[in-house]
Amino acid sequence: MTSALSKRLLAAFAATAVGVTITACGGGGGGGDTASDGGGGAEFDGEIKVGILHSLSGTMAISETTLKEVEELAIKEINESGGVSVDGKSYKIVYTSEDGASDWPTFAEKSQKLIDADGVAVVFGGWTSASRKAMLPVYEAKDHFLFYPIQYEGQECSKNIFYTGAVPNQQAEPAV
Repeated sequence: MTSALSKRLLAAFAATAVGVTITACGGGGGGGDTASDGGGGAEFDGEIKVGILHSLSGTMAISETTLKEVEELAIKEINESGGVSVDGKSYKIVYTSEDGASDWPTFAEKSQKLIDADGVAVVFGGWTSASRKAMLPVYEAKDHFLFYPIQYEGQECSKNIFYTGAVPNQQAEPAV
């Protein structure tokens, strides 16, 4: 896949995933660790591999398991509606899920695995600043993308991380 096509696929997927994830937040979940969810018999021209990396065990599992389920639901809904369309072609989203195990070095190791062994185009994951900071060097070194879904302390900027949560000034200034 060419670099320009890869970036267009990623941009199309990202826009679709963010939109569907926002609307799916009220829904339930389900799914497995590798996905062939959704599709409903639709014909696809190809696949986009994504990674889901959250704590599914340990102290953070209670918060992060639900997020994994929401992301799986979003992928299922995107696939059922025809997948991601780029340049007239339809792509099915398939995912691989990993357990960060509430252990910050494990997040870095699993990020490396998702990129190198599983060949994902993008990863959705992390829930704490510690997990994000542990993963950051991996995504920067590999020039891959991470969607980080929660507010954070700010004062960090990386071309490889999509910070989808608010920073303190976005929460404090409107309150004043």
